[in-house]
Amino acid sequence: MMVRAHSKAPMKLALLADIHANRHALEACLAHAEKAGVERHAFLGDLVGYGAEPGAVVQTVMALQERGAIAIKGNHDLYSSMPLVEGKTDLGYASVAWTQQQLSRDERAFLANLPMTHTESSFLLVHASADSPERWRYVETPELAAASLDGAMQPPVGNENVRHVFGGHVHAQALFFRGGAGKLMPFIPTPGVPIPVPRHRLWLATVGSVGQPRDGNALAMYAIFDDSAQLLTFHRVPYDVQGAMAAIRATELPAFFADRLEQGR
Repeated sequence: MMVRAHSKAPMKLALLADIHANRHALEACLAHAEKAGVERHAFLGDLVGYGAEPGAVVQTVMALQERGAIAIKGNHDLYSSMPLVEGKTDLGYASVAWTQQQLSRDERAFLANLPMTHTESSFLLVHASADSPERWRYVETPELAAASLDGAMQPPVGNENVRHVFGGHVHAQALFFRGGAGKLMPFIPTPGVPIPVPRHRLWLATVGSVGQPRDGNALAMYAIFDDSAQLLTFHRVPYDVQGAMAAIRATELPAFFADRLEQGR
């Protein structure tokens, strides 16, 4: 399911992806965004999976959606709202099975009904790649970013007015832009430094992971898009990592899911 384009007033939009049931990291990022003057939130998939508090995270997002937030589906949201497959025993699926047991019927229905993409004003939101959102491709290279941008500008996913594509899935922060020669160029952002992203160019950003960074740094990740000023700012936010780790260790989840939070991997 895709969400058709519609217009909204200019705003500061918090872009939060890959929370992975990490309530501690989510609350820290929401508090940081509030201090930064954010007026609206967008959740770019993978609300659940790996972490200890899927219900609390889903409830938070549901409440914010009632106040105008946007939420789209990630692969873990899909898996956690589907019938379980017997015989699968890998770590990732152990997380899926455990997560399903923690979620209420309403929470699972919320995840199941999330759209794959959302288009609004000049931007498109997607968890993975806009050219085929359901394939969950990792957008990690200029070539893959170019394919996602091209997909975002075409029906049924997007339209020719899209100039900014925001996604997650790769658990890292990166920015790509298409210059005059048509080639996509990568840019590694500096946290806290606003980047001009004017509409005369095409931009694709992966905003990082709120709840499970994988770049060797435990600080939570998210970004703020200022639609009026056409600025994008990536952020790293400290949070109670030990609390999130303790919450995982108090469950039946594998201890590895706790250890990786401290290691940022």
